[in-house]
Amino acid sequence: MAMLSPLPVRDGVGATRLHLPLTGPWPTVGAFMAERFFHLEPERLLARFDRGEIVARDGTPLTRLTPLGEHEFVWYYREPPVERHIPFEVEVLHRDDDLVVVDKPHFLPTTPGGKYVQNSALVRLRNLLGLPELTPVHRLDRATAGLLMFAVRPEVRGAYQLMFERREVEKVYEAVSALPDGWDPAAPALDGHPFPLVYRNHIEKRRGHVCVRVDADRDPNSETLIELVAADERVLHTRLRPRSGKMHQLRVHLAALGAGILGDSFYPDLLPEAPDDHALPLQLLARELRFVDPLSGRRREFVTRRVLQEAPRTR
Repeated sequence: MAMLSPLPVRDGVGATRLHLPLTGPWPTVGAFMAERFFHLEPERLLARFDRGEIVARDGTPLTRLTPLGEHEFVWYYREPPVERHIPFEVEVLHRDDDLVVVDKPHFLPTTPGGKYVQNSALVRLRNLLGLPELTPVHRLDRATAGLLMFAVRPEVRGAYQLMFERREVEKVYEAVSALPDGWDPAAPALDGHPFPLVYRNHIEKRRGHVCVRVDADRDPNSETLIELVAADERVLHTRLRPRSGKMHQLRVHLAALGAGILGDSFYPDLLPEAPDDHALPLQLLARELRFVDPLSGRRREFVTRRVLQEAPRTR
């Protein structure tokens, strides 16, 4: 069972829990935290004890002289980073007592982390809807737009997450790529495979790397059905039906077939880090979600209202 925080959600952000050693060379909790967070000025950190901002499991504030070993966990609010506002809004498509479904814009992360806290879909929605216990059921990459689901209450989140784990959710995406070399409109194909095609490979996430690794020597663990929507003299528009949920799967699969998604700075080549280019977001959209609701038994279907700006005009 998850350990409940003694501190409420504040400004849409939950408190952080820190596991303390019960023994060690530090005489106090404050001394341990000053070393643990060495990048902070020590007195600035210790002043947070004086203000009662670091608490034990029962909510009791610790002091800078609380001995190490009295508590195994403490909770505190992280000091918010200075954020640059992301000028795109999340749109609520559906809300009931159990579920919130939204259209997430490009560039907005699903959850807070790093330099994005208030500028995350979760925190914005908690504040907008007044739902401090709202939690994501699944995630989209920051660069990807489209449908995203949140559980209203912690006790229903597991049932919805289990649907994704069991692959009981039908997910449909769209992507726009530059027209591949050698494209033949009379016989449309990717890397010699006519549409519709199924692509498989083995994807693994590497610690400390922003890109995933493809291992050609291992059995496939990812699979995507790729369908042709349209093409013109500039671009290729495809519909993607992932049958697994590996990190960056759709981006990797299209890049491997010679149709890397427009706006992708990771695949097929990792480009140097640069500020977001709002003029050309990643042309990947989570378009549809279909499933049988595990709580009501009703068939659910959601479709995005967004479109990919680089898609061919004719369909």
